[in-house]
Amino acid sequence: MYAKLETRTFLALLVGVSLAFFLLMKPFFGPIFWAVAIALIFHPVREAVARKLGDRPNSVALLTLSICMVIVVIPVVLLVTSLVAEGLGLYQKIQNGEIRPGEYIDRVNQSFPAIEAFLAQFGIDFSEMRDRAVNAFLGGSQFLAKQALGLGQNTFQFFLGLALMVYLAFFLLRDGRKLVELLIRALPLGDARERLLFAKFAEVTRATVKGNLLIAIIQGALGGLIFWILGITGALLWGVVMAIVSLIPAIGASLVWVPVAVYLAAVGDLVPAAVLTAYGAIVIGLADNVLRPIFVGRDTKLPDYIVLLSTLGGIVMFGINGFVMGPLVAALFMAFWGIFIREFSENSEETGDSAPVQERSGPEAG
Repeated sequence: MYAKLETRTFLALLVGVSLAFFLLMKPFFGPIFWAVAIALIFHPVREAVARKLGDRPNSVALLTLSICMVIVVIPVVLLVTSLVAEGLGLYQKIQNGEIRPGEYIDRVNQSFPAIEAFLAQFGIDFSEMRDRAVNAFLGGSQFLAKQALGLGQNTFQFFLGLALMVYLAFFLLRDGRKLVELLIRALPLGDARERLLFAKFAEVTRATVKGNLLIAIIQGALGGLIFWILGITGALLWGVVMAIVSLIPAIGASLVWVPVAVYLAAVGDLVPAAVLTAYGAIVIGLADNVLRPIFVGRDTKLPDYIVLLSTLGGIVMFGINGFVMGPLVAALFMAFWGIFIREFSENSEETGDSAPVQERSGPEAG
């Protein structure tokens, strides 16, 4: 009795301390998560470097991390800086009256009055929708402007998070295998189940990060290129915006190029509008429809509709990190239920097989 009380007390304290540690680490969730993602994505690179350098874990981890910095971290920081600078310039033009979003929408309505009539059939007030669209546009540009100002004011916080991510990534690249083995020993789920779940975690994280980011880069580059060719102002900004919204499967980049194509048609630039529409539907759309199932759906082994719903839900729940967290949660959900169904079915079959044996043994014994 006393031994049970000791065990229960220890387990309660273990849960309490673990929860307190989780809350302690919560402010650093972003750097920790991306450090884990970097360690998982660059694990094959780390193994290749280890084969070249031999048993030198510190040198292997440092060289692998340097490769990651050159390929991923530095370009992303430069891209985000360019996006914020472009957004600040856009906000200033709106404030100066050089760009008037409301007039653009009114121009579209004047050229295509059928749009307002069509929306009215569904009880949608065009004026109200116009005001919301203008407010959303102003809010987005204002947000980028605030980020630009905040980037200067919170430079220390930004670089602290970046340094923390790089620091953790180094140790995860160096000691990741030992940490996984330690977790397998600590978790009371059964080693086979734990290895399966850790493998699924690594597989989905690699697939979603590599796949989604690669698709985002491709779509953003393609969108920015056609905007630059057509002479649309802020091609770099809109290319980066398309890269960001392309993290939303199926509808991502079209949120940017479709309104621009409609506006070009409204102002009479029919050839650029037709070119942008064809290019967006065929080239940009093809990159999403063809590459996403290959890079994301195939590797995560999730249906396309699950990838879409889990990505949207993840972005709503976790913010920008949700494009990875959403599919990851969905994949782990399906993995847990797969283990449960398989083991439950095996247990049921064993129970079902044993019953007839016992029934047959009765007459034979008699």
